[in-house]
Amino acid sequence: MASQCSSLDSRDTFPVVGSINATPVAAQVESYEGAEKKCISDVRRTFCLFVTFDLLFITLLWIIELNVNGGIQDQLKKEVLEYDYHKSFFDIFILAAFRFTVLILAYAVCRLRHWWAIAITTAITSGFLIAKVIISKLLSQGAFGYLLPIISFILAWIETWFLDFKVLPQEANDENRYITIHSAADTAPLIHPGPLSDGQFYSPPESVADSDEELDDKHDIEKPLV
Repeated sequence: MASQCSSLDSRDTFPVVGSINATPVAAQVESYEGAEKKCISDVRRTFCLFVTFDLLFITLLWIIELNVNGGIQDQLKKEVLEYDYHKSFFDIFILAAFRFTVLILAYAVCRLRHWWAIAITTAITSGFLIAKVIISKLLSQGAFGYLLPIISFILAWIETWFLDFKVLPQEANDENRYITIHSAADTAPLIHPGPLSDGQFYSPPESVADSDEELDDKHDIEKPLV
């Protein structure tokens, strides 16, 4: 009877252990599946926000420069309609809009997982700004002649660093972790211990001391009869 009770208890215990071990794995798989269903990851969304900030910040600085140098309408006519490579800041704004368009299309719409798109935009930005600073006369136009090229150059390289060292490695790690957790969830039911049979439980053999005591009791009972 004791062996049967112990076998029943063991049968009730092992499935519970298996379910406890499987619960965290299933929860992690569900969390990663939810992340996979998102249109874009959190770190990539942060990158796209920074690219948008790049465009807006350069636009704001250019508008301030237009106001400082004599009014927006007159300066727009001078820098856009009468564009001069040596004196105009309009091309720096166009360069920021170019970066924004390419990077948003590549990493937000197409969701690329390679650095080639930002490598192209950063190379074009760096080459254009270095050539413009050397050839043009922006440095003779006050603070904005220094500010706009330097800030545009720095923002382009920050975007490159953020994508190459933050976005792509983190997404690769998340994908590898998801694959590992998913494979663990698939193999987890195979390694759970099954129910134990009754034959695996046995009572220990009676000791010699117990058998000697039983013999003495029998002799004590038989003596009055003799």
